[in-house]
Amino acid sequence: MAKIFYSGNREAKLLSKIESSKERERIKTISTIRDNTEFFANKVSMKLIENGLIETVSKSSIENQIVRCLDNLIKSEDFDIDYAVAPFRTLVPNPNIASLYLTAFVVEKLINHKDVVDVFGSDEDIYFCIHKQLTSLMAD
Repeated sequence: MAKIFYSGNREAKLLSKIESSKERERIKTISTIRDNTEFFANKVSMKLIENGLIETVSKSSIENQIVRCLDNLIKSEDFDIDYAVAPFRTLVPNPNIASLYLTAFVVEKLINHKDVVDVFGSDEDIYFCIHKQLTSLMAD
């Protein structure tokens, strides 16, 4: 016989706390990126090139594309962000929204840019490279 679950006040409070903590993290991440867009784009583009994940003819062009992507992230609605990262949602168990958004940008759009020769590595490699730079920025 199936169990009957009742959604009580206690469960509702717990779910509300989880959702609000995710929302706070999202707001904090986007705020930090807003304050450090150029610096963060420089770090990410440099690390992607250094690690051999992106082969390019112009590092500054890649950096400019990442700045544009971050500006789009800052200005986008939640629905647009969720739509952009939908194919990559299951990439890692608890993804950071900005790292996931940049990963989606690199894999789906930057790969077709005229100055990009090729994108190497798996989606996870790209995500973790970007996420490492974001966590170091958030720690500063």
